[in-house]
Amino acid sequence: MRRTRVICQISEAIRKLKTRCLITTLLMMLAAPAVAQEALLGSWTGKLNIMGLQQLTLVLHLQQAEGEVKATLDSPDQSVRGIAATTDYLSDDSVAVRVPMLGASLRARLGGGRLEGTFTQRGMSFPIALDKGEETVRRPQTPAPPYPYVTKEVSFSNMADSATLAGTLTYPQGFDTMTAGSVPVVLMVSGSGQQNRDEELFDHKPFLVIADYLARHGIASLRYDDRATGASTGGDVRNATTQHFMRDASAGISFLRRQKDFGPVGCLGHSEGGTIAFMLGARGEADFIVALAAPGVKGDTLLAAQVNSIMQQSGMVPTMTAALYRQQRAVKQSPWLQWFTDYDPSADISHTRCPVFALNGDRDRQVTAPLNPDAIRRLLPPTEHNQVKTYAGLNHLFQHCTTGLPAEYRQTEETIAPEVLSDVAGWINALP
Repeated sequence: MRRTRVICQISEAIRKLKTRCLITTLLMMLAAPAVAQEALLGSWTGKLNIMGLQQLTLVLHLQQAEGEVKATLDSPDQSVRGIAATTDYLSDDSVAVRVPMLGASLRARLGGGRLEGTFTQRGMSFPIALDKGEETVRRPQTPAPPYPYVTKEVSFSNMADSATLAGTLTYPQGFDTMTAGSVPVVLMVSGSGQQNRDEELFDHKPFLVIADYLARHGIASLRYDDRATGASTGGDVRNATTQHFMRDASAGISFLRRQKDFGPVGCLGHSEGGTIAFMLGARGEADFIVALAAPGVKGDTLLAAQVNSIMQQSGMVPTMTAALYRQQRAVKQSPWLQWFTDYDPSADISHTRCPVFALNGDRDRQVTAPLNPDAIRRLLPPTEHNQVKTYAGLNHLFQHCTTGLPAEYRQTEETIAPEVLSDVAGWINALP
């Protein structure tokens, strides 16, 4: 009886031991993928080589959230972040995700500290290697405080559109010793899309760089957040057109005149901002204009040329026409685009009587040269102060570049070519 009891106790002990071992094994099996997957969690950055024509930066984010691994994709060179992705497979060393919005997928395997695999989109496959972490970009021209000049936070209102615009008024170095009412000042107007006062694009801050340079060369400036952006409030954006944004800029010009601190009040506009500068010039509201990559032809012609230039530089046959562009779904869905395709700047340019400095880059793929600067040159009244200049090797942001394609904007360290900064400041200071 005792022997039987002992055998039973031993059997029970063995059963419990086996149960513990089984539970331990199961826990290890369940934990193993989570532990192993930690090697894949985080951000991975790689360059997509597109048929040898250009490189595109991709960033894959794999984050643990709500008990599962969620994936998103960034394309920082296109200023697109947080694209939702579906994780189809994830193991200790492999990952496969789909990106429905792009009709794309990414499959890669971990080896030697890198994820190596294939990016596929619409039937085309490209090899890609991703390294752990996000890419650090250098912006050596971006100024940092303390500045050798004074800045002031200000706001002004466009009452017609119920918009309050917040911005930074920058006084030139040594302003307090300058003759009252003699200092030129420029209102900076950004290109299309809602941007902050620095016209921040692809980690560049061109308006901050320009404001800093002008302040060091005796010129004041006011740059502001676009309506409903940054610290600016109010103003319809969804249905707004360039005319509405022009009214915001007009309010800024009026604000500067009310300060009584400055001499001539000008407008420095980039891209769509250049269009707005000419609109203000034609209305006699600006004392001078600096037009950076301003359109010189009708909107549908400009946009068709833009598409064709990018297609051609990307190794494709250009096929876009103005008529075909107007049929695009995006045009029909966007009040801004509908207005812009119809707008012809000829009348505003030809009616601008104040001094104009119009600048373009010959590798600008968005406001193409020589199409646009040639049109501006023909339309501007011939005066000794008007100047139209096209810079060799510069793109739409006035960076030195290789192809001029938008994918290069972020990859280029330079924010704006020094010769452009020098020419703008020199031209303004030479005005009577």
